[in-house]
Amino acid sequence: MTTIHAQALLFDNDGTLVSTLASVERCWTRWAREYGITAEQFARVPLHGRTAVEIVADLLPADRVAEAVARVEQLEVEDVPNGGVALLPGTRSFLDALPADRWAVVTSATRRLAEARLAAVGIRPKTLLTADDVTRGKPDPEPYLLAARALGVDPAACVVFEDAPAGLQAGRAAGMTTVALATTHRADELHADHVVTDLSALSALVTDGGVTISVRA
Repeated sequence: MTTIHAQALLFDNDGTLVSTLASVERCWTRWAREYGITAEQFARVPLHGRTAVEIVADLLPADRVAEAVARVEQLEVEDVPNGGVALLPGTRSFLDALPADRWAVVTSATRRLAEARLAAVGIRPKTLLTADDVTRGKPDPEPYLLAARALGVDPAACVVFEDAPAGLQAGRAAGMTTVALATTHRADELHADHVVTDLSALSALVTDGGVTISVRA
């Protein structure tokens, strides 16, 4: 068993705490049809770990981006009650072991969408960083650096939990320890300090000196 010592834990949401793959596929497929995006065009654009603004900007002219982003956000928010989100294994017990001021959710989703998804599964982070809070999304380190600042913790004392290569790259660039969850990508596609199947492979012990995370092989 490996241990990691940290002052703060920073979690991506989709693919890390919750599963939204089916919802994302439904909503973005419908969105693409509405905007005349072919399957071939859509397949060429990376999705995981990126903001909707960045994805849409790769597919549509600049003057259509704002309206198109609002549309896909609406589709995804409306899909939440239709089984659009579910807790991934280990999420509840792992978060329940952490004090509220020791962790944050750092997501590429908009605040409206992130809050809808988190509320649907009963997760209420004290600190939430979304696409609305940054000027540069993952793989830029800005989202994770802002989260560390919000928690008042040195970035080097933070651990990032991510399922997507872009998010792991952001964590590494921020100088943080990275833990990859093989929930949406194969383990060999994930460059991280530690790779696990999901949060059920981890446990946390909180002390006055911080949080000790145990990683089961």
